[in-house]
Amino acid sequence: MLNIVLFGPPGAGKGTQSERIVNKYKLVHLSTGDIFRYNIKQETDLGKLAKSYIDKGELVPDQVTIDMLNAEVEKQVNPNGFIFDGFPRTTTQADALDKHMISKGSSITMMLSLHVPEEELIKRLLLRGKESGRSDDTDENIIRNRIRVYNEQTAVAANYYEMQNKYHQIDGIGTIEDIFERLCQIIDKHSTIL
Repeated sequence: MLNIVLFGPPGAGKGTQSERIVNKYKLVHLSTGDIFRYNIKQETDLGKLAKSYIDKGELVPDQVTIDMLNAEVEKQVNPNGFIFDGFPRTTTQADALDKHMISKGSSITMMLSLHVPEEELIKRLLLRGKESGRSDDTDENIIRNRIRVYNEQTAVAANYYEMQNKYHQIDGIGTIEDIFERLCQIIDKHSTIL
């Protein structure tokens, strides 16, 4: 089973690249952002709780995110693998994901981290805010706070996979096709199932 953690700060292109990876490798795409947005739109208890953190540019607490993602994994029947987009965001979440995957007879194959300079991220997110109407992408102060939270709290999760020799950093600047090609080269080189 091919299980990929797609990693990077807000605006790095995780959603765009996830779609392409899912199509090429026939994986199940699990995006915490999409799951949170669905729950916020449906005004579920999880959605209301998540919104209170997201609106401030803060991370949703680990256990809420872990429980939600484990439930999504359980819904899948005989998947080829998963691409985790926006998860794990902390070492606690990475450890919980490893334990859950091991309980399913699997493991994380690799973490692919998209690297994009901060000013480029801000430019991309403000543009996305204009085009999509996503409120969390229209205020530069909230965007800067999200990037700060990522750098302080989330980026350390990469160390978890680096210590397992599963971490790969990819240049996130260039055309969508160029970045996708870089990702595929790493996946093809390091995947034992292809």
